[in-house]
Parts: sequence; structure tokens; C-alpha cells
Amino acid sequence: GGVGKTTIAKYAFDSNFESFERSSFLYNVRDFSESTDGLIYLQKQFLADILDGRKIGIQSVADGINQIKSAVYGKRVLVVLDDIDEVDQLAAIVGMRDCFYSGSKVIVTTRQIELLRACEIELIDDVQKLNKDESVELFSWNAFGQGHPVEHYTKFLRGIIEYCIGCPLALQVLGSSLSGKSLDVWESTLKKLEVIPNS
Repeated sequence: GGVGKTTIAKYAFDSNFESFERSSFLYNVRDFSESTDGLIYLQKQFLADILDGRKIGIQSVADGINQIKSAVYGKRVLVVLDDIDEVDQLAAIVGMRDCFYSGSKVIVTTRQIELLRACEIELIDDVQKLNKDESVELFSWNAFGQGHPVEHYTKFLRGIIEYCIGCPLALQVLGSSLSGKSLDVWESTLKKLEVIPNS
């Protein structure tokens, strides 16, 4: 979590959706699907995106799959399914891949790479954490408003970078929270971080 999967998917979506006839970005699929009728809610959202906001009644997940088949038939679509953690979530929206018109693209983000392999997803990009130099730069932009650290604060930087272990979200949050704070606050924060487990 926090490595940037959703950010990358959003960038890819925003950069390319105009090249497709229809598009849909479904955020936090895992969270929505946990609620009662969550998969039906996601299917309705997908259909509303594909059908220019038109509301569709869905009786069951199977009914939703059939309606999605009809809605995407003959259309080049771009779909992002963000934070999938079960096969049925994928199946409820894009399980009928053969119905998607040639040139359609489906982007899936997940923490479970084996799920992608089980669904025969062909192209997998395993997003890596940032290296030390990238971590310092990202943290510095958020803490100091520039791509490198301010001289007096460098003594705390090593501990913070080690704690964040290359996770962009952690670096951004911690950098923003320390921005403009005194050296005492930085020292106190670092001591607290040393007590908190990495998980």
C-alpha cells in the first residue's frame, strides 16, 4: 500500500481516456465490494460511465454482467479497476473480456500479483518502491519545497528515509507534516518513528 499503484493508473487513465469511445475508473473496488450489494453498485457505476450517466437497474451480479456485455459491445473502452483483491470483483466488471471491442484496455491495480496470473492477465508491471535518491528527492519536495534537503535537517534525513522504506505515500505524508517545523519537532518525530513498527 502507498507505493503508487493508483497514482500510476490515474495518470495512465487521464492521459489516454480521450482516445477511447467510453471510459470508466472504478476506485477502491475492494472497499466497495465488501458492502452489501457492493458488486452491483460497482456495476451500476461502470454502466453509468459507459452510458453517459444513464442510470440502469440491476437485479443481480449476473444481470449486471449481461448488461455490461451489451453496453460495451462494439465499443473501444478504457477501464481501470483499482484495488482488486478477489477474482469475483474482476469477473463482475470485465469477466467477459471477449465482449470488449478490439483495442479496448483494462488496467487493474492490486496488492496480490497471483490474482492477476490466475485471471490470465498478460502484462503485469510490479511497481517498485523508490530507491534512496528518489526517496530523498520526494521527501525534500514535500518537506522543503525543493528537490534536495536543507543543510541543518540532513542529520534526521537518514532515519526518516530508512523508516519510510521507499514508500511514496509515507514520504509525502511525513514530509508534508514536517514542513516548516523546528529541528526539535523533527527530532521528536524521528524518536517516535523509531518506536513504531515498520508495518
